[in-house]
Amino acid sequence: MRLLFLIGLMALLTACSSIRFTYNHGDTVLYWWLNNYLDLDSDQSGFVKRDIDNLFQWHRKTQLKDYVQLLQTGQRQLAGSMTAADLHADYDQIRSRTELLAFKALPELADLARTVKPEQIAQMEKKFAKNNEDYRKKFMKGDLEDQQKARFKKSMEQFNLWFGHFSSEQEAILKKASDARPLNNDIWLDERVRRQKRIVAVVRKIQQEKLSKDATITQLHGLVRELFDRLDAPERKAFYDTYEEGTIQMILTAVKIATPAQKANAQKRMAGWIEDFNVLSTQPQT
Repeated sequence: MRLLFLIGLMALLTACSSIRFTYNHGDTVLYWWLNNYLDLDSDQSGFVKRDIDNLFQWHRKTQLKDYVQLLQTGQRQLAGSMTAADLHADYDQIRSRTELLAFKALPELADLARTVKPEQIAQMEKKFAKNNEDYRKKFMKGDLEDQQKARFKKSMEQFNLWFGHFSSEQEAILKKASDARPLNNDIWLDERVRRQKRIVAVVRKIQQEKLSKDATITQLHGLVRELFDRLDAPERKAFYDTYEEGTIQMILTAVKIATPAQKANAQKRMAGWIEDFNVLSTQPQT
């Protein structure tokens, strides 16, 4: 999921001042990320780099204009009276674009999955375990208050990116809104581990049974569909829905307390990103 999310939203969420620079090097970043999980061999490196390049070319030509529309919608919402319904609609739009990208990448992912070796699966499991340990250290250390502080710090990094610096009085209001969200990092960790196990199980099945490309695509399609639909799983839906609603209320609070200068900063940043996306959509992949 991080792989797919990285391609689709890397430019929207990056803290880098230049989206053009970040996006133009996105193929290298994605290759590095994959290699970190699988330790790709020379044969894999060749076709993986080619596939990533092709995927970015498709993304550049067909998806960046959609990002412009998303940002323009955000500008209008920020200039008006933003509502919870607006943010729910924005979330649905981002999710649909991410799903489109995920399913678009299935043939390329199938080519890679069919070449993965047992030792690479072991490498992937090792990397997953390290990620989980890092998560525990960052978000599950200390008592409830400590974990709320860690979560709030992560949220403020995004708010500061968009609006600029918030005063201590504003941060106190946002901290209260952040703490009102349900906090259960055991659930998030359990979901992380569950996703990782499913990914490993599917990749191992493809490797051990030497599935055809069509059969591999079918397996990966089911996996991706499962990962997206997991948010609607009955045993987790109430928690996820409450958390999403709390996060939306926190965003609305940030917009409400933002000064005219802070809102202007957000508008300026979105305008800059709109310009970057428009330019990138007309440039060839470098």
